[in-house]
Amino acid sequence: MHELSGSLDGAVFEPGEAGFTEELAGFNLAVSHSPDLVVAVASTADVVAAVLYAARHGMAVRVQATGHGSEEPITDGLVISTKRLNGVTVDANAGVATIGAGARWGAVVAAAAPFGLAPITGSSPDVGVVGYLMGGGLGPLARSHGFSSDYLLGATVVTAAGDVVEATPDSEPELFWALRGGKGGLGVVVGVRVRLVAIPELYAGSLTFAAANVEAVLRGWIDWTAAAPDDVTTSVLVAKFPDLPFLPPHLRGRFLLTLRFAYAGSAREGERLAAPLRALAPVETDALGTMALTDVAQIHADPTDPAPGWGWGALLTPIDQDFATVFGDLFNPTASIPFLAIEIRHLGGRTKVDVDGGSAVGGRDAAFAIHVIGAPDPTLFAEVLPRAAAGFADAIGAWIAPKTTINYAHHFETRDDFARAWPDATFARLEKVRQTVDPHGVIAYGAG
Repeated sequence: MHELSGSLDGAVFEPGEAGFTEELAGFNLAVSHSPDLVVAVASTADVVAAVLYAARHGMAVRVQATGHGSEEPITDGLVISTKRLNGVTVDANAGVATIGAGARWGAVVAAAAPFGLAPITGSSPDVGVVGYLMGGGLGPLARSHGFSSDYLLGATVVTAAGDVVEATPDSEPELFWALRGGKGGLGVVVGVRVRLVAIPELYAGSLTFAAANVEAVLRGWIDWTAAAPDDVTTSVLVAKFPDLPFLPPHLRGRFLLTLRFAYAGSAREGERLAAPLRALAPVETDALGTMALTDVAQIHADPTDPAPGWGWGALLTPIDQDFATVFGDLFNPTASIPFLAIEIRHLGGRTKVDVDGGSAVGGRDAAFAIHVIGAPDPTLFAEVLPRAAAGFADAIGAWIAPKTTINYAHHFETRDDFARAWPDATFARLEKVRQTVDPHGVIAYGAG
């Protein structure tokens, strides 16, 4: 038995022990972790004990809840698994949700909906709340409601010294500023408090178009976004589905465009706003209409089953018809590029407006976000997909924004790559906060 075991509410797993691999399993099945120790925490006291143990033994600390952000294997140090800290409570009168570090967005949506309230959630119900919020977060209501981290009211954090602090605008204000978009290296967040919003009606969903209409819809949508109202959030997903038996028959071997739409308002007004998009081309599947708050994940219909994954992302300046031409030349039904799908999200609106007191979110000036999903074949992840993504990035380079946001930054290898996720002044301030709260670098994070 490990020396930590007797002092924990949770459990400790060493390499080779039963439960070690299962505790580390995340959403991306292509990544397998093999640290020196895993502490499955069940309380704040467990986190304190784990951090202090790691500091005494010179072990780097990393944190995992759902494993959605895993890109590289962890091969040393101590991993704190927070998945058991998954409590969610809602104070309907205050409009506040208190959320544990291991909770996923789906649980928060379900807890808030009976009160007519909603979190400004991510697109997937399976993504962990805390990791997503610390990176800013661009969800299906981004244009009308802003970054998800704008709704963070406070966080309970275990520092690298083992202290438990409450980070709010009034207590630990610099740490609180950093937690709203600064991502990691700031301590171990064990819980957050998030402001909920009242959404009496939601008109949302998606329109799917067949291959013959993909170009026309993409071009029409790009033109439509130039004057789109700030209270409507849209995105497009262009997908080239393989002809494989695990897919539904209506998707196998097909090239499709799905246009997502979300308007927090009445069906009558939503129908009026969506009418120009419905008219772009014949709609193959119309799944756009009045939506219950509990069904918000259907807007993007992100996969919830773990699978091998590889992605690349960036933020974009305003795109135009020249962009559509380059896009269509690279990704079409007969193209050999090894991508499963490419998503483009329309930003702007509230995403451009920072919160009172400011935040560490990067990318507020961007007009669009793009995310490439590689073919789910791990043999392509090391060389083929990075090379293809680099070529794609070069081709659309005229529209790639000079800065990104950390939740869209993938595979950074150098300090400069890492720094691109924030404006220069924001990154410099984050560096100072990290040095203050973790001068010895106990919490592993960053690059270069």
